[in-house]
Amino acid sequence: MNPPTISLSDVVFGYHQEGRAARVRSASKPLFQRLSLEIPAGTITTILGPNGSGKTTLLHLILGILVPEDGVVLLARRPRETYSRREMGQLVGLVSQDEYIPFNFTVLEYVVLGRAPHLQLLQTPGVEDISVAEAILGQISLAHLQDRSIQSLSGGERQLVMIARALAQHPRILLLDEPTSHLDLGNREHVLAILRQQAEQGVTVVFTTHEPNQAADVAAFVVLMREGRVLGAGTPEAVLTTAWLTQTYGVTVDVLEVAGRRIIVPSKPMSAALLAR
Repeated sequence: MNPPTISLSDVVFGYHQEGRAARVRSASKPLFQRLSLEIPAGTITTILGPNGSGKTTLLHLILGILVPEDGVVLLARRPRETYSRREMGQLVGLVSQDEYIPFNFTVLEYVVLGRAPHLQLLQTPGVEDISVAEAILGQISLAHLQDRSIQSLSGGERQLVMIARALAQHPRILLLDEPTSHLDLGNREHVLAILRQQAEQGVTVVFTTHEPNQAADVAAFVVLMREGRVLGAGTPEAVLTTAWLTQTYGVTVDVLEVAGRRIIVPSKPMSAALLAR
């Protein structure tokens, strides 16, 4: 089975002035005005841009949480709205920034929830579903947490468990919204390693971030966004440049090569004392 592509064509979407709505109202100013984008299959794509640029909204449109006023969203060359809810659950997994978990599940119980799209209506998870959840916890080095209450976890542990729950769906598309934004260095590298592993297995991975160095580290394809517009899209070598990133973030940045690695840092003007020398 070929990895699925993601395509958005002439998408229009905005939020109603009184709050978020699932469909654009005529009184609102669209956030996206004829947005078109092709996301390649079976690799890691990073949606990069400052806060408020529309990164999370884009993920929600792909998943179907939000519905555009106009335009087409295709998943695996098929209109997204033609998928049933169960089919979407088998195709796409989402890891949000901060998921509200109202019940005091154990880690294993929570990860088993990811098996829901593979169950019939009112069917309870079986031995196979539990085995899948246990295997995923083992693969991402979380087996020692499976009997812990999810409410007792640290922020980093909780984020990894949320990823495990999405992986239990066995999705062909994995969407992640700022998956490393609150993690320490060790957990951040752990998450990026998981994403690399998924892409190697043919999963189409898309994650949002405002950190260009993460895109440089793991992405094969980068989308630059600002104020609801796609400024550029392509390989890291093509779009992670001083000109493109300065336009994206509104501040001058430097793109450096250090030990064969691309490093992006804000430009710092020389101090008056240095200029006087």
